[in-house]
Amino acid sequence: MVIEGDRCVGCDGCFIACKDEYVGNDYPPYSAAAPDTQYGYYPGATQVDDGVVTAKAWVKQGQNWMDRQEIVRGTFPNLKVTTLPIPCMHCDNAPCMTASKNGAIYKDSNGIVLIDPVLSIGQTQIPNSCPYGVIFWNDKLNIPQKCTFCAHLVGSGRNPKCVDQCHMKVIHFGDLDDPNSEVSKFLASSKAEVLHPEYGAKPKVYYVGIPKTFIKGKVVNSSSAYLPGATVTLANASGGTVGTTTVDNYGDFEFDGLTTGSYTLSISLSKYQTKTQAVNLQTDTYLGDIALTSA
Repeated sequence: MVIEGDRCVGCDGCFIACKDEYVGNDYPPYSAAAPDTQYGYYPGATQVDDGVVTAKAWVKQGQNWMDRQEIVRGTFPNLKVTTLPIPCMHCDNAPCMTASKNGAIYKDSNGIVLIDPVLSIGQTQIPNSCPYGVIFWNDKLNIPQKCTFCAHLVGSGRNPKCVDQCHMKVIHFGDLDDPNSEVSKFLASSKAEVLHPEYGAKPKVYYVGIPKTFIKGKVVNSSSAYLPGATVTLANASGGTVGTTTVDNYGDFEFDGLTTGSYTLSISLSKYQTKTQAVNLQTDTYLGDIALTSA
């Protein structure tokens, strides 16, 4: 599966489609029905805001086999928000398989990691074994549960429900062993990567547009008027060009997808002196107004 996080609009359609497919529906031998739980206020939940504990909190209760993580970067009003659909990662080196007993977690012939709803009964150690936190415990059935990549559909040549539902075509699914499949071509032509490679789980869910670090700023003249059309070049510590962009009509420019480290900005515009500025990038940074001086 390949997920384009930079195109997701956070509509929750994949989340709802997953609920629609699994709540109250058994698909033996792949899965038992998921419980009917949803977002909302729940009695007894607590939340801490500035040291004050409130008795009612907005929480995610129960199971979300396809969840949505919202990542907010920067500081107000210079914010960027990215939403990432988060299913089971169907890892090649799945920690949950190691934690399970009696073959309760296995890979099917398509490489999909599945939890046997019978053999897994009572195996409470399984949810905590997942470093991604995408295995849930069903108290009523006394079993762990998670995304199955809709194995019951894939086995008949169909897509997982979330793939067909996504109106933005953010989620792509296919056979990595087939070089002509959509996901194989996608991976070959894009900068796809996995979430948390340091876990060593070797996920089979890849992402494009995982949020990294950005630099933003505004180019103005000595009277604080915007200078659209100015060229901004970003160079790394060794002097290599990282990227070039043009200041927009509101004086703004931005470089995203950066790693932390030392950079140099160079801003040029006809009739103005070229200005350079060093940036030690450790987190998302808004540089504020950068004034150019008339030549």
